[in-house]
Amino acid sequence: MQPMPLYTTEAIRRIETTFSELPLMQRAGRAAADLAMAICADRSQPALILAGPGNNGGDAFEVARLLNELFFETCVVFPGDVTRLPHDAAAAYRRFAAAGGTIRSDIPAARRWSLIVDGLFGIGLTRDIAGAYAEMIVQANAITERDNCPLLALDCPSGLDADTGCLRGATIRASHTITFIAAKPGLFTADGPDYCGKVSVAALDLDPESFGSPPGRTITPHLFANLLQPRRRNSHKGSFGNVGILGGSAGMVGAAILAARAALRLGGGRIYLGLIDEHAPAIDPLQPELMIRRPDRLLATDLTALACGPGMGNNGEVIALLETACRLDIPLLLDADALNRLAENPELHVAVTARHAPTLLTPHPAEAARLLDCSTGEIQNDRIGAASRLAARFKACVALKGCGTIVAMPEGDWFVNTSGNPGLATAGSGDVLTGILAALLAQGSSAREALLAAVNVHGAAADRLVAAGTGPVGLTAGELIDAARACFNHWIWSR
Repeated sequence: MQPMPLYTTEAIRRIETTFSELPLMQRAGRAAADLAMAICADRSQPALILAGPGNNGGDAFEVARLLNELFFETCVVFPGDVTRLPHDAAAAYRRFAAAGGTIRSDIPAARRWSLIVDGLFGIGLTRDIAGAYAEMIVQANAITERDNCPLLALDCPSGLDADTGCLRGATIRASHTITFIAAKPGLFTADGPDYCGKVSVAALDLDPESFGSPPGRTITPHLFANLLQPRRRNSHKGSFGNVGILGGSAGMVGAAILAARAALRLGGGRIYLGLIDEHAPAIDPLQPELMIRRPDRLLATDLTALACGPGMGNNGEVIALLETACRLDIPLLLDADALNRLAENPELHVAVTARHAPTLLTPHPAEAARLLDCSTGEIQNDRIGAASRLAARFKACVALKGCGTIVAMPEGDWFVNTSGNPGLATAGSGDVLTGILAALLAQGSSAREALLAAVNVHGAAADRLVAAGTGPVGLTAGELIDAARACFNHWIWSR
């Protein structure tokens, strides 16, 4: 599957301006009306069309007119002033009125509906929705549950920030979203996936990429196809690298073990596990292939890639260990407590940014907030911006974990991951991602491709488990490991 190009509101506005002479609103209305007919099997009741005061309202008028032509009864609710509609929206209203359409100012009480179309506010929303429009959104969400009818959002669910995925007051909870010209990042990260339902793109006969590369893309295996090669028959364990995992302070040894097990199952040739807890076991009885060493001996081993952080804690030797790790001329992955130590230690910051070998950071939002000296809320309010700032500040490839994980590169490009589900919200899930990523790095993958692949297969593993009936409630991090291995091998052999 090709990655989906993602465009910010600003980029979409530039494209719309360039093609302002084309009937884009009519094309959008046609695409949305076609989808409305496809998703609404029962048309025994009318469709409720909610129209707003801007061009999203114009799209709604087009949809209503076309549905009426298809003998689908509609009721259009528009609480605004038609004389204040923008030029294109006003023209759409006139076409709707000329075809016999009428509007109401409020939603009729005690009626049932076959479909709801949200054309209140699309992209570019800059303030919280309040007043009559907020009340309409609350009503629409209640009606779609009561009548069990689809709710189709035009371009972006009203109340959702199309750039960030944040909520701006009352927000439409759509079952389907049809977005125009190109996809927007906020549909796939933060709150976007909970409010957009199934997303489809109507390009309106335009090719946005003809104007240059998009600001971002979704992640699919197409982006790391070079990794998906069958292994040569004439190979041995040394062909697939030496992975080092450093962590596991007292009471947190399990985090490092999870990472090491994941690295083994995702193909690392040799897995060396450096446990900080002086009373740590000398062997993992469930995975005896792992070679457990003291941290100083691990850092003196001939490693191909090193991951630091799972269960690392904050005892006296941690900073010295991380400073030594930074001096190694191999790919270095920092996660969990390694990120917390990086956030509080300026000397370590200097050591990380001075590295020449690839550096990768995989923070969750709270860790990202510590690294950027801000609140978790500020991170979540602009996930793409936060990941991009981290990548630039630390000259690193960054994965900001969460719903719609953001992968940002130091060169400035970014990606949104769409695989995964709430089953990943469990202790140890991030440690498994660390192990997967370390294994891919050790096998010679570039930092860019390894990070994209690790994030994507990590989510795909959770999706595979849920599809087979495991989770999402109660899914454990350990279960992800074999599922990730199965996904990765399937991708290889299905190419």
